[in-house]
Amino acid sequence: MDSLLSNIKINIPPGIYLKDPETSELGKKIIEHSIILIQDIGFEDFNFKKLGGVIGSNESSIYRYFESKHKLLIYLTSWYWSWIEYQLVLEIFSITNAEEKLKKAIEIVTRTTKQDSKYSHINEVLLNKIVIYENSKSYLTKSVDTENKEGFFMSYKRVVYRISEIISQCNSTYQYSLSLASSIVDGALHQHFIKSHFKTITNCNTKNTPTHFFTNLVLNTIKIHG
Repeated sequence: MDSLLSNIKINIPPGIYLKDPETSELGKKIIEHSIILIQDIGFEDFNFKKLGGVIGSNESSIYRYFESKHKLLIYLTSWYWSWIEYQLVLEIFSITNAEEKLKKAIEIVTRTTKQDSKYSHINEVLLNKIVIYENSKSYLTKSVDTENKEGFFMSYKRVVYRISEIISQCNSTYQYSLSLASSIVDGALHQHFIKSHFKTITNCNTKNTPTHFFTNLVLNTIKIHG
């Protein structure tokens, strides 16, 4: 699987960026240090002037790649969901049992992220933390419908579609596979957040992980309704 992943390029819808950051060292530096800076100070306090100071480049040079910090956030979240999608494709490819396939899919989207050395300019652990905190900010905007039509959120939606299809393979009579799949994807982010900050309102912790919770929830739900 590692050899397959090393040959995979993460594809981002071109409308999100003005110039593909993967095509230059400056572009990769923008992505690398935007992840570090957003994780450090938060998206609200992040701006291109501060990023330019970190990377030693003019603010105007960053605007040649992204027209706004909103588009940069969409780029980062799209990259993350595309990376998750490739893991879904490759890690469940050889699994034939539908229930085991579903368990693996739930594990992939709910587990604690580990660093992937194949993408040296992207720290996936920090990016995962950004997605936990900031993912909804990429689409909770007045422009969401227009950006959705332009395909900006397709990688996120494809992850939901893939999990929905596996749920249907486990129980073809279950009527809410898409709703359940999207609840897993978004709920995992929420559980990771509250187990760090609102520990008194979740049973998830280092022993009982979000993976355990969602596996239990989903398997019991589709069996009850089967």
